[in-house]
This record gives sequence, C-alpha cells and structure tokens, in this order.
Amino acid sequence: MQLMDLNDEAKRRDLRKMKMFSLAFLAVAASIYLYCRYLESQEDPAGWVSFLRAASEAGVVGGLADWFAVTALFKRPMGLPIPHTALIKKKKDQLGENLGTFVGSNFLSRDVVTQRLQSAELPKKAGEWLADPAHADRIATEAAAMLRAFVMVLRDEDVQQVIDNTLVKRIAEPKWGPPLGKILSELLKENRQQPVIELLCDRAYQWALGSQETIDRIVTRDSPTWSPKMVDLLVGEKIHRELVEFAWKVRSDPEHEVRVAANQFLFDFADDLQNDETTIAKAERIKTELMNRREVTGLASAAWSLVKKMILESVDDPKSTLRLKIRDSVISFGERLKDDAALRTKVERWMTDGAGYVIDNYAHEITSIISDTVAKWDADEASDKIELQVGRDLQFIRINGTVVGALAGLSIHSITHLLFA
Repeated sequence: MQLMDLNDEAKRRDLRKMKMFSLAFLAVAASIYLYCRYLESQEDPAGWVSFLRAASEAGVVGGLADWFAVTALFKRPMGLPIPHTALIKKKKDQLGENLGTFVGSNFLSRDVVTQRLQSAELPKKAGEWLADPAHADRIATEAAAMLRAFVMVLRDEDVQQVIDNTLVKRIAEPKWGPPLGKILSELLKENRQQPVIELLCDRAYQWALGSQETIDRIVTRDSPTWSPKMVDLLVGEKIHRELVEFAWKVRSDPEHEVRVAANQFLFDFADDLQNDETTIAKAERIKTELMNRREVTGLASAAWSLVKKMILESVDDPKSTLRLKIRDSVISFGERLKDDAALRTKVERWMTDGAGYVIDNYAHEITSIISDTVAKWDADEASDKIELQVGRDLQFIRINGTVVGALAGLSIHSITHLLFA
C-alpha cells in the first residue's frame, strides 16, 4: 500500500540533516575522548585532562546508547539480529490495534462526544452563520453548482429511458377501462356530473338561440328545387322556434327526460367500462392508438429536455427564482435556529442522539478502519513513513544523550576526585 506523499522528500532531507547533526555531536565527543587519551599517554598531563576525558567518554556512551534506542524503533542497528529491535516493523499490526482501541476509548465514547457536541453549541453557531446573507448567497451558489453538475452528469438517454419505463409504460401497462369506470362511478355517485350537464344544457340553449342562420342555410340547401323560398324560410323559422323551445325545457327542467337519459347513459357507460368486455376492448384500442401517437412516444424526451433547460437556466442566473428561494430558505432557517431556543434544543438532541447511535452501533467498525489500514501497510514502508514523521525530533534524543552523558560523566568524575583525591 502506497504511503508516501509529496512532502516526504522534504522531510527526508530534514531527517538526514538532523542525523548528521546528532552524529557530529557524537563525533566531537569521540574526538575529544581520543585526544584526551593521547594527552594522558604523555608524561605529566594537565589536571583538567582527566575531567575532559571522563566527560567526553560518558558523552560517547550516552550518544551511542541513545542512537541504539532510536534506531531500534525502526530497524535493526547495523543490521544485527538483536532482540527487541525493529519494533515498528514487528509490532505494526499490534500498534494499529492499540491505536484503534485508544481512539475508540478516548474519542468515540458516547459521553465524550455528547459532552463535546453540547459544549460546542453547534446549532446556535450554525444559525448565526446561515442567517448571514453573504453565507446564504454562498450556499445558494454552491447548491446551484452541485445541481448543475448533477444534471450535466446524467445522460439524456438514461433519464429518458427512466421516464419512459417508470411513467409512460407504467401508464400503458394496465387496462384503462376498469379503473376509469370505477373513477367515473364514484364521481357519478357524488353527482359530480351535474355541473357538466348544466354547462352543456346552457351552451346548447345559447347555440339554439343563435342557430337561425344555420338552420335557414341547411333548409335552403336540402329543400326541393321547386320549393318556394318563402316556404323554406317559414320551415326554417318553425324549426328554429321548436329547437329553442326544446333547448329551454331541457335547460330549465332538472328532471327533463333528456337529462335523465344522459345521467343513465353515464351510469351505464361507467358500468360497461368495468364489466363489459366489448367496452373494455374498445377502451384498450383507444389506449393503444393514443400511446402510439408521436406526441406520447416522445413525451419522455420532451419532458426531460424542458426540465433540463429550466434547471440550467435557473442555476446559471443569480437572480433566478430557484436561487433566490434557496437563499431565502437558508436565511429563514438560520434566523429560526438562532432565535428559537426550542428548535436549537431539538436540533442538538438530534445531533447527540444520532452521534450516540453511530457510536453505539458502529464504533467498532470505525476504529477497525485504523487497525485494518495499518495492517495493510507494508512493514518497511510503514516504518520509514513513521520515521519521516517523528525521526527528526527523535534525533534530539541522541544529541541530548551525548550532552547529558558528558555532564553526567563530568559530575561523576568530579565527585570521585573530591572523595578519593
């Protein structure tokens, strides 16, 4: 599993510099020790030489000991199979498990998370942030951008197929006769047809009043050539008068036989749509003819094209109704969240309950991400990665070991000299 990132090379250079720096401390201490041993081999060396030699000798020992300790964390010192070295490589999986357990116990505890959420006052802060018009504009802009991206990702053919399969074909699959007959029966039981019949009667009467010219034209056209024009006009006038009188009776009498017949026809038609196979078959033929029309077969394409155009125009226009509505809704919700203590309490309870549910049911799965991820790491690469992160600071242990060792050696030699001189 690849763990390196773009900053690793810079960290590697810094680690190399710190290693050379700590090694320089050790080399200086070793050089001083060797020089002091040289001076002590001469006749009558100065008194201070023994003190400097003791300090440098202890510094070399401290530096080497801490070099071994730091190196043993990541690799075998000098490649030697010394026990309890290369600890990171050997204990990588155990380290991941312990880290996951630590996170689960100290960070994914219901009490810790609940207390943190309550102390953070997130609903109030969120309300103040949302109520700011500038932030609301930003949310509206981001929402529009996300909506545009979502629409552009969708393939027109796929959307059209979904619309066709879920809407057009679903409408055409069942028989239309029985459900239409049932709907019509319910409407008739509630007398919903009466306003329609009233409208038809009124329109028929209005048409009859103005039908004189039409009737005269028909009578003149269809009468014998030998019929006098005066007779044709009298016949037309008689027909018009009778037609107007008949239309008036139908219009003014709710119990007129024409109305009764119309009502009975509707009831019979509703029953036939549900039970008469011939009527149901006719309804199916009408349905088939209707669904095969070009206007219907192209419904999915036309609908999606229109919706897509409307969405893109709305998201691109900062003053569109869609973006202004989003902005106003965000501000309104932010104001409520900021000023309504009951709403804030409710939102906070949702958050804590939701976080508690996740922790109670999925904490192990969450922490297992850490242990599983560490388990997948290559041991050598993981050790190298960890050394890059903390190795530079660990080099100060080597430096401190050299310095502290030198001071300790000097102190011990000084105390020994004072006691046994």
